[in-house]
Amino acid sequence: MVRKMFLHELTRKGRPNDVAIVDHGRRFTYDEFAAKIKFCRNSLYASGIRLGDRVGLFSRNSAEFVFAYMGIVSLGAIVVPINFQLKSREVAYIIKDAGIQHIMTYEPLHLDDALASLGCDTKIVQHDIAAFMEAESSWTAAPDLPHDFEETSPAVIIYTSGTTGLPKGAVLSHRNLVSNAEQMTWMGCKKEHVVLCVLPMYHCFGWTCSVLYPFYSGASVVILDAFTPKETIETIRTEKVTDMYVVPSICSLLTKLATAEDMKSLRLVVSGGTTLPLKIEEDFIAKFGVSICEGYGLSEASPVVTMNPAGKEKIGSIGPVIPGIQWRLVDSEGNDVHRGEAGELIIKGPNVMLGYWNLPDATEEALRGGWLHTGDVARADEDGYIFIVDRLKDMIISMGENIYPREVEELIYQYPGIYEAAVVGVEDKLRGQAGVCFYALQEGTEGFKVRDLKKFLQQNLALYKIPREFYELEALPRTSTGKIAKRILSENYNKDKAAKKTQK
Repeated sequence: MVRKMFLHELTRKGRPNDVAIVDHGRRFTYDEFAAKIKFCRNSLYASGIRLGDRVGLFSRNSAEFVFAYMGIVSLGAIVVPINFQLKSREVAYIIKDAGIQHIMTYEPLHLDDALASLGCDTKIVQHDIAAFMEAESSWTAAPDLPHDFEETSPAVIIYTSGTTGLPKGAVLSHRNLVSNAEQMTWMGCKKEHVVLCVLPMYHCFGWTCSVLYPFYSGASVVILDAFTPKETIETIRTEKVTDMYVVPSICSLLTKLATAEDMKSLRLVVSGGTTLPLKIEEDFIAKFGVSICEGYGLSEASPVVTMNPAGKEKIGSIGPVIPGIQWRLVDSEGNDVHRGEAGELIIKGPNVMLGYWNLPDATEEALRGGWLHTGDVARADEDGYIFIVDRLKDMIISMGENIYPREVEELIYQYPGIYEAAVVGVEDKLRGQAGVCFYALQEGTEGFKVRDLKKFLQQNLALYKIPREFYELEALPRTSTGKIAKRILSENYNKDKAAKKTQK
């Protein structure tokens, strides 16, 4: 596997004068990149940051985000990327939980009240990330990492979205992240390639795939601070982007708004973060002639676990497991299921997290038996390609029958006029649980009738799998990484039902 290497040493993989980063017209060579990291680590050390300290990073995508991240880990400190869309209360929880005293931020944070409400009286030092990187500095050089500092030392804490409770911090080491970048090499990124980073850097998928892997390959990273169709399409054209890692909603919008000429430089498109509906994939391929390599991962695995190899894709599959990872599909008793049958996907490898920050019981549960239990139900074909069936926690049990929402959603996407859809489980007095479908229509759709959609489903699904209720929305709520926010749909549904009961 990968030789001993720390994250900040990835700058050595590129040729000194090759462009490493492009950020809205600014260009930094690999030599300049290394110099920025050195400047940042010296300034951070002068600010009092030491080995093992947790340092928050609250920023949109930018070159400064990359410099700050690498500068922090080069000191042996631990970076804690924070979703810039979180509210003060949510940011304060992460600060308290991780024990953060310094935070690099792109805008002032007003956290005193939120921290006080959590019983945290720690004084947080905020550093303006842009000013910090531009300041003149005559600081003496920070000391080298101690000789006994290992690549298995913590580098980052990634806080999960907290869909089933308070967020948990997945602790990843230098080795976890560098190994995962190396494991991705079968995607064929070379020094001459240009990789678009439009997914948020605070998220493990965007960071490892769109930043670390290109740097490991000596390629160029083109940074956008957010996805806007016009700017993204223009950037792909002008920078001649070859590789991009996106979520399904971006693929859908590009299919709608871009021309084949706009996308002609692309050689590789990878979709992850959430399930790629077949209809979105087929429409993209038909228009641009570029396949989408669907992959799969989770923060606890740095995050990449599987990936469809370029040129060997199987539509509907998340691909085979990438090199260096062991995997099994198991039943509820932990026994291997037969090939072709569905079971929980469990894995082990050098990319699997050290554990959850200060949560020994949760760590033991997630890593029981030495395997990371993903919570995803999957099946595998004879070639080892894996197909996600659904999340264990999303599964609906109705009258003793298991219903996987993804199966129902895939069929709904095939119905004319449907733009996006989600099926969630709700309480049902008779059946225990039932499905409720939320959907949005494509612009200009006329004559859509729910009863016709129901008839379509009845022709293709067992009756117990058909949702009990259907609700049209202008758009489905999404998380910052493009996933449909099923938790919000469920919460809103339950609130509406409670309000109606009160009115009665």
